Amino acid sequence: MEHFYLSLLLLFVSFVTLSLFLVFYNHRSQYNFPNLPPGKPGLPYVGETLDFLSTGWQGRPEKFVFDRIAKFSSEVFKTNIVGKPAVVLAGAAGNKFLFSNENKLVVAWWPDSVNKIFPFTQNSSSVDESRRMRKLLPQFLKAEALHRYIGIMDSIAERHFASGWEKKQEVLVFPLAKNYTFWLACRLFVSVEDPSHIAKFAAPFNLVASGIFSVPLDLPGTPFRKAIRASNFIRAELLNIIRQRKVDLGTGKASVTQDILSHMLTISDEAGRFMTELDIADKILGLLIGGHDTASAACTFIVKFLSELPHVYDGVYKEQIEIAKSKRSGELLNWDDIQKMKYSWNVACEVMRLAPPLQGGFREAINDFIFNGFFIPKGWKVLYWSANSTHKSGQYFSEPEKFDPSRFEGGGPAPYTFVPFGGGPRMCPGKEYARLEILVFMHHLVKRFRFEKLIPDEKIVVDPMPIPAKGLPVRLFPHKG
Repeated sequence: MEHFYLSLLLLFVSFVTLSLFLVFYNHRSQYNFPNLPPGKPGLPYVGETLDFLSTGWQGRPEKFVFDRIAKFSSEVFKTNIVGKPAVVLAGAAGNKFLFSNENKLVVAWWPDSVNKIFPFTQNSSSVDESRRMRKLLPQFLKAEALHRYIGIMDSIAERHFASGWEKKQEVLVFPLAKNYTFWLACRLFVSVEDPSHIAKFAAPFNLVASGIFSVPLDLPGTPFRKAIRASNFIRAELLNIIRQRKVDLGTGKASVTQDILSHMLTISDEAGRFMTELDIADKILGLLIGGHDTASAACTFIVKFLSELPHVYDGVYKEQIEIAKSKRSGELLNWDDIQKMKYSWNVACEVMRLAPPLQGGFREAINDFIFNGFFIPKGWKVLYWSANSTHKSGQYFSEPEKFDPSRFEGGGPAPYTFVPFGGGPRMCPGKEYARLEILVFMHHLVKRFRFEKLIPDEKIVVDPMPIPAKGLPVRLFPHKG
């Protein structure tokens, strides 16, 4: 009997040993190509993902990139992120290469968790949907349409600050900024502006945003499971809105040009086919997520830096108060007013340089190619570009930790060094929309208040966007008169 148990134990140990050998062998075999960039693949399945994430949790996402650039003396290095062989292309040359070769050598890539939270219809993926949206959005975001949105943004900002900021001594900035940008997205994308209706959407959207890049464990109570359930709830609500809009379009109660929802319902593809209701719901869901999350982070950090830098605040206040004084009572902001906000936008750009809402992006190699003398294999799932690799590098910005809006005067930074909105074919199509909502926010903020941070050394967490750990509580000092 003892011999039997000993044999069983040896068999078990042999099985475990063989399994571990195969796991490590398969992990290492992914890197059996000649002349790969320097770097380490880390452990099987995990790779260097924990280190990649932990630098963000510590508020220093650039550390992951800069440590390896220093270690390997190369702006191109291999790693393993989310269990996939990865190459990081840092610096302006890496940005230019990836942005210029979109759909030639690389395509956009997201973790499988994104496709599970956004189960796109028509057997398409998040990559396919992104391409379709880039064909739809230019008409919605063209210049004449954006001119029309300024007055809407101004009136919503007026209501937002009246309800959320005025007559309060202290506020939490980050939740308020999310409320503002989400209110705008709901109004301009689907013509929903009733605060109670928006509030019904807000909590589920926050769950979706939190779960997109969480660990994809579909278990009760996990952020990932909550995000899936919230996504299904939002989709059902959107379907109700879509069906009512179809009725309203048929009876003349709604117009074809009033928002992107009407546009989607009335446009067809080259074959004359219209999008299904579920297809439209999926697209609107993605737009509402992307249309407010990054801008809310930018607005939050604008408040942070303005509270820390009185001389910068004074410059923004001077510019905005001159615009405010030029308006008649009840007159809304217009395109000419936005064009006068040059210093304010330079300040916003410097905020996004130091705290980029979009830290970087993922690509998949669709062909073998050579970059900087290194071989990059077809099929490697992750090629990562990092905004911080240029934004916080002394090679591209002198005194990179110093807040200096004058960097954006004249011609501004060199090409491919300032990339908060990406670049090339993947340049964020909502860049100009974001500029408008940020400047309208700044206008209403500084014409009403001075403010100071209640937690001077509040920790910043990047997961995946920069977020003040406590929501950025500030004390408000309303202007007199």
